[in-house]
Amino acid sequence: MSGTEHCRAIIVGGGPAGSSCAWRLRRHGVECLVLDQAVFPREKLCAGWITPECLRDLELDPESYPHSFLTFERIRVHLGPLGFAMAATQHSIRRVEFDAWLLERSGAPVVQHQVKSIRAEGGGYVIDDRFSCDYVVGAGGTRCPVHRNLFREANPRARELQALALEQELPYEWSDADCHLWFFHKRLPGYSWYVPKAGGHLNLGVGAMAARLKRRGESIHDHWNNFTGQLARGGLVEREDYDPAGYSYYLRHGVETLRLDNAFLAGDAAGLATRDLCEGIGPAVRSGLLAADAIALGRPYSLASVSPWSLENRLARNWLDRRLTGG
Repeated sequence: MSGTEHCRAIIVGGGPAGSSCAWRLRRHGVECLVLDQAVFPREKLCAGWITPECLRDLELDPESYPHSFLTFERIRVHLGPLGFAMAATQHSIRRVEFDAWLLERSGAPVVQHQVKSIRAEGGGYVIDDRFSCDYVVGAGGTRCPVHRNLFREANPRARELQALALEQELPYEWSDADCHLWFFHKRLPGYSWYVPKAGGHLNLGVGAMAARLKRRGESIHDHWNNFTGQLARGGLVEREDYDPAGYSYYLRHGVETLRLDNAFLAGDAAGLATRDLCEGIGPAVRSGLLAADAIALGRPYSLASVSPWSLENRLARNWLDRRLTGG
């Protein structure tokens, strides 16, 4: 490890999992460094809703948060011809603001660096022959290099649980302040969303299980076109010049080898999105905090407190799980 920049713990990825881990580590007095290929603030594709539980984990007071923040006391659910309001307090944020704020709040030093190789050496880890550490935390999302280099065999991806999303966040003076979800519209194996943001922004998206789309020979772009046409006909959004972008991630499954020696996975790098609403920010934050506690306090790294569900209603979440994943 000689000739490398050494740190007690290195976190690969500065999103909510990584910044939460860094924040907790520094509270414990553990020296840490965050590596991320991007410069923050950076755009991040995500519907951008967070739960009250996530706010509690982050000890975040909405009154003191200095950026866009909007609270929904209900979610409008559309299921075929049926529509109803579901009481559920949720909050919307803009990831370009939220992620940068969390990372800055952590107080951890951040180095812009695209990690390529990681190897175990001398009881620790060497990253690109430039950095070394005693502990490494993979918080770099679905394509996290820590997973690729250290966990690919121990924690393989479950292709049947890969979710594909196409979305756009755009400046828009919305008039309907409710969050809307459309489930299984035109046989979409997933749902579409309309999520208003404070300050005149709107996030629109379509999410689906990738394997089911592929078996049907369908394109998520076709479902996007159906969705935006539906928004126009319903008068929610009147716009023609969309430019959506896509990404993928994995829902939680039974393979949970998330620690190998002193290497950890957190957030989307571990495939922790919920199985009913495919929500990832809450599990990312909680897993990042747990990884930090495992490092600093010598605790087991257990996900027992990270729920695989977003909804409290057991019947609703089990039904959605079966419809989405066949689980």
